[in-house]
Amino acid sequence: MLRSIIRSSSVKSQQVKQVLVPRRGYGSESVPERKVAILGAAGGIGQPLALLMKLNPLVSNLALYDIANTPGVAADVSHINTRSQVAGYMSEEQLGQALEGSDIVIIPAGVPRKPGMTRDDLFNINAGIVKSLSAAIAKYCPNAIVNMISNPVNSTVPIAAEIFKKAGTFNEKKLFGVTTLDVVRAKTFYSGKAEVPVEEVNVPVVGGHAGITILPLFSQATPKANLRDEDIKYLTKRTQDGGTEVVEAKAGKGSATLSMAYAGAIFADACLKGLNGVPDVVECSFVQSSVTELPFFASKVRLGKEGVEEVLGLGPLSEFEKEGLELLKPELKASIEKGIKFANES
Repeated sequence: MLRSIIRSSSVKSQQVKQVLVPRRGYGSESVPERKVAILGAAGGIGQPLALLMKLNPLVSNLALYDIANTPGVAADVSHINTRSQVAGYMSEEQLGQALEGSDIVIIPAGVPRKPGMTRDDLFNINAGIVKSLSAAIAKYCPNAIVNMISNPVNSTVPIAAEIFKKAGTFNEKKLFGVTTLDVVRAKTFYSGKAEVPVEEVNVPVVGGHAGITILPLFSQATPKANLRDEDIKYLTKRTQDGGTEVVEAKAGKGSATLSMAYAGAIFADACLKGLNGVPDVVECSFVQSSVTELPFFASKVRLGKEGVEEVLGLGPLSEFEKEGLELLKPELKASIEKGIKFANES
């Protein structure tokens, strides 16, 4: 399973093999000590994410936090015979202890989507959760890289940015909205339609992380395939509606938890490699950006020891993608402004 995570990364295979492949004698002397905290670790995303991060040999200390049930999750995960030490923390009183010394904080905390709900419907509940957790991060681990999974990411990332600004700790290089699931879906769907091996596929996804703000750039997909225009439109729509597809398939009893945990682990792994100095680590993420006129935008990002090393441009777009880019901007702009307003008025 860990090897599948490694193959999915955009880092060159030989570089990954040197750093990540488990081997006899692997010890703490091989890589730096890294603490990862998961906030919302007892939830539907948090539990499988905790499992995947326990399997990552770059993690030496795994802190699991939630408002309830965390000791049991921590005990369960701690029995896995991999490098990282695991500790569970529960209730607001233990949040600081969970965060202190963290290199990366992953936030899947919040309520899941239900049938008929959009990501925007989740706003009021999840925005409040993100606001309080961001304030704690600013206090206890202000230099940590923050991976925001809590939806709606288009708004929760701007909320976190505003809270960090108020605390005087904001670093635009260290705040990421995790849009990796959109990339994972685009790769999977493209592979099926183009009939190419999925492990060889790469598809950049730009914009945001909800509905039409998700813009997969299939014109830049590799390996190249001569797909019809209607196929591209179908793949784009399916990628945009991937979350709804899962919610409906689970008949109201869940949302995209397992695939989201996998995507979250992929992106956290990329951040860890960047911190450790592995060269040419590139993933798509929703970050503060000047790629468009919007203050936050998802595009390819080169990761390094300080987080964002470089925000990459969009590259050449097809006419269909250019139209999609202009269509997404008003909705994404409104979501960003909604998050900023919430942080400043609440």
